[in-house]
Amino acid sequence: MNATASDIGVIGAGSWGTALAIQLSRAGQSPALWGREPEVIDSLENKRCNSVFLPDIKVPENIQVTADLNELVQSHRDLLICVPSHVFRSILEAVKPHMRDDARIAWATKGFEVSTGKLPHEVAEETLGTSVPLAVLSGPTFAREVGQGLPTAMTVASTDSKFAEDLAGSLSADSFRAYTSADMVGVEVGGAVKNVLAIATGMSDGLGFGANTRVALITRGLAELTRLGVALGGSPDTFMGLSGMGDLVLTCTDDQSRNRRMGLGLAAGKSIDEMAEEIGQVVEGVKAAAAVHKVAGELGVEMPICEQAYKLLYEGGSPEEAVQVLMKREVKPET
Repeated sequence: MNATASDIGVIGAGSWGTALAIQLSRAGQSPALWGREPEVIDSLENKRCNSVFLPDIKVPENIQVTADLNELVQSHRDLLICVPSHVFRSILEAVKPHMRDDARIAWATKGFEVSTGKLPHEVAEETLGTSVPLAVLSGPTFAREVGQGLPTAMTVASTDSKFAEDLAGSLSADSFRAYTSADMVGVEVGGAVKNVLAIATGMSDGLGFGANTRVALITRGLAELTRLGVALGGSPDTFMGLSGMGDLVLTCTDDQSRNRRMGLGLAAGKSIDEMAEEIGQVVEGVKAAAAVHKVAGELGVEMPICEQAYKLLYEGGSPEEAVQVLMKREVKPET
């Protein structure tokens, strides 16, 4: 595999990995894209589109497609991992033996590790050690719109400022602006918790509770997200930015959101499994609800909306009961 020092290897040929590879190409890179599904690789190579996850969007010819993960890892200094949170650790373990000595690892994975309650950067440090530069990409982005080249902004967070700047520069082009941040914790918490809140908001809308309820859930959800993020060491300012409020509003209000659609389907009487099959891709908020419940409980952080979402998903709670619990909470100052 031919790669220059500045090219990036993208791991994960789902909708998001494909879209980011397209954006890197648009910004002047010649990225490589790895996927494990044979039908996806065949489509990318022979039709120059991802007919499974991102149909009808052309994949540029300068994106190299491969099913050989080891070769991709060995050929690229910078790796961008785009896989669901429940396989993030296993991908890191597969990558580690083949990494270059100067490797830098970034990811667009959103969510806590359910079994441990760890954020992705904690999983990465535990798996790869603390000497490897790490970064996370997050923000209000739908893969399809990035793939189409519609104007988009997102955040690249890293404690290694050079890596953050390099990655943001590699992605930025006429229709895409990447900002940098040093707050990996805050950016990761925003990306995880907003998915839980989007399921709750979708369910509320599906039950016809109205615009007032939707805005209340988003606004008070932001307060919950911020409380947890600050308790974990994030900066309050981060949650008012793209990867906090921006991503929350996007995911809660647009039907491109898998998590919002999950909530809408549950409100219509469908099961989690039925909706997961209908959506056809991982709905991160379902697993995130369990992780947020675990982490918030351990830290003693009050998250009533996320708690009711957890009960709806895992304990057979009803939406009507959830509304009553939330509305009957004791009167207290908003801030």
